[in-house]
Order: sequence, then C-alpha cells, then structure tokens
Amino acid sequence: MSDHAKGSLLTMFGGACWGVSGCVGQYLFTRQGMDSTWLVPIRLGLAGLILCAWYGARNWRQLVDPWRTARNARDLVIYGLAGVSCCQFLYFLTIQLSTAGTATILQDLSPILILGVACLMDRRSPRPFELLSVLLALLGVFLLTTHGSLTNLAVSPAALVSGLASAVCVVIYTMWPKNLQKQYPTPMLQGWAFLMGGAAFSLIFRPWQMHYRPTAMGVLGIAAVVLIGNVLAFSCYMSGVKLIGPAKSSLFSFAEPVTAAIISTLVLGSPFTAWDALGFVCIFLMLVLLSLSGSREPSPARAAAKQHS
Repeated sequence: MSDHAKGSLLTMFGGACWGVSGCVGQYLFTRQGMDSTWLVPIRLGLAGLILCAWYGARNWRQLVDPWRTARNARDLVIYGLAGVSCCQFLYFLTIQLSTAGTATILQDLSPILILGVACLMDRRSPRPFELLSVLLALLGVFLLTTHGSLTNLAVSPAALVSGLASAVCVVIYTMWPKNLQKQYPTPMLQGWAFLMGGAAFSLIFRPWQMHYRPTAMGVLGIAAVVLIGNVLAFSCYMSGVKLIGPAKSSLFSFAEPVTAAIISTLVLGSPFTAWDALGFVCIFLMLVLLSLSGSREPSPARAAAKQHS
C-alpha cells in the first residue's frame, strides 16, 4: 500500500473515531443520564494519564522538560487549559444540548476564525476564495441552526453559543503552541493538556459530589470515549497527517461529522433533515476551498482543519 493510500485511510479512520466518540457521548447523556460536567473531567484525566504514562515510560526527561522554563510552562498551561481542555468541555456540552453531528460541524468552523486572525496579523484583506469560504460557512451554520426559517432556531441558543465557543478554543490551541510544537511531540503535549484539564475541571465541577454511579454500559461508554476518541483517534489521525500533509488530511477528516451524523440519526434517533444535509455540504465545500486554495504552503486556516476535539 502506498504512503498516500495509507495516510488517507489513517486520517479517515481517525476522523471516524472522533465521530464515534461524539455519538457515544450523546448516548451517555441521553440514555445513561450522565452530565458533561461529570464526564469531561474523567475523560480528560484518564486520557492524560494514559498518554503521559506512555511517553514517560519512553522518555521521562522529555516528558517533564516543558516545565523547566517559564515560557514553555506558560505556553503549555494556556494551550492545555484555555485551548484543548475548554474545547473538550464545550464540545461535549454542545452534544448534550443538541446532537453529536451539530456539535462537530459547529466546531469545524474554526478554520474560518483562524483565517480572520491570520488576516489581522498579516494586515491584509481576505482573498476571493477566502471570502467565498466564509460565505459558505455562514450559509452552512444558518441552514443547520434554522432549517431555512428566519424566525425559529433548530438548535437551542445555548448549543449554538457553546458550539461556536468550542471553535474559538480550537483557534487558541492551534495558533498558540507553535514554539512548543517545534520542540516536543504533539501527542505528548496533548497528554499534559488532558491531564491539566482533568485536574482543573475536577476541582471546578467536583464530580465526586454529584452522587452519580454509572452502569456497566456507562463504564463501557467512558472507556470508548477515552480510548477511541482520545488515544486511538488522535494517534491514527496524526500518523496520517505525517504521510499526506494537513491540507489533504482536512478533507478526509470530514469523516468525523459524517460519521457522527449517521450514527446519531440511525442509532440514537436524532433528527436529520435535508436542511442539515445542505448545511453539511456547505461546511465541506468551505474546507475544500481552504485546503485546495492553490498555495502549496499550508496557511494557518488550512492547518486548523486538522485540529479536532
């Protein structure tokens, strides 16, 4: 199998794993009575322990090295808490307030936000294809959230706000840690981010005081969210990115919202209309425009298309 084919399959499989994880989260919220404030600290903490233990066993000095300088420690805290961890919480909160498909597609608006930041930093106006991608993104969100109606929202305002806020967090964890990523493996940084988020959200939400006891299916669901949505998905996706690059990977990563929409509709019974399908198509075309813009150097917006919860 060629590297291109292998990379395409890995990125597609990684995206599908993220979609499955989102649907498992939806199942835990709707069928197991779980709350995002209980699930997210546990999910982050367990995933962080697994990744940090893995890298610690391989190279303990490298694992603790980011904390040896003030700048790296500051960047890691901002990346881990304001970026990765808040993104994880807001993503699952949006699932709880709507569906896995809606939460995923709202988060996939992050390349447009990063495009705006990049234009401000470069002091330039958006190019024609970038303006078109913005219009497609806005149209996609309009179709998904209103189903074509100018008077009613198809999703709650709270879900819309939390979904867009999760996209803002993607901007933070995509653009902030450039200095860290030049020095350390991204999965190792992700492990610290998960671990910090698990500790911080545990102190904020105190899940041990909620008196919630998961059933056997609930425990399996938690394991699936941690292993499939964090460890397996991220490892497969980033392995694929190394083989085919972030621009092409962003197209195959659309397997995430597609998988989430299919599973949440067919298995969990979530409604899915023609308006939703049109909205998904608009968001997909937006990603295509940003990924195949003609420039061989990946822009920040195109690179953001590979970042996920």
